[in-house]
Parts: sequence; structure tokens; C-alpha cells
Amino acid sequence: MDVPIREEMIRLGQFLKLASLVEDGAQAKEVIAGGAVTVNGEVDARRGRQLHVGDVVRFGGQAARVVDESTYEDDLPW
Repeated sequence: MDVPIREEMIRLGQFLKLASLVEDGAQAKEVIAGGAVTVNGEVDARRGRQLHVGDVVRFGGQAARVVDESTYEDDLPW
């Protein structure tokens, strides 16, 4: 799934919450530290890892790609 962000970057822990891959910051911290999260195919245990447009995060059988909100088309009528 594509997850749009407003800024140039977002931290990994924040992105997991934004993408609804985890419920809260505590869970994000736990799964990242446990090595259960990959960024662009590599395990990354840094909650503060900076993600940029095009990065792909995988956790729990799901994948989320960082996209630029200004170019994101969601097909919603508003």
C-alpha cells in the first residue's frame, strides 16, 4: 500500500503508526528493536531511521511504501 507523507522524510516509528502497521509507539519500538521490520529489504533496528519517498517498509506480512502527498492520487471524490 502507498502511504503519503507531507514532509521530505518521516521516522520509521512514526511511519509504522501512520501506515497502521502497529497500534502505538510502544509497539513500534518493540517490533523495530526485535528485528521484525525491514526497510528496502534490510532489517533496521533504528526507530529514528529516516524514510524518504520510495522507501518500502515491511512488517507482519504487509508492505507500505512512502509516497509524496502532493503527487498522491487516492481516487476519492473529494
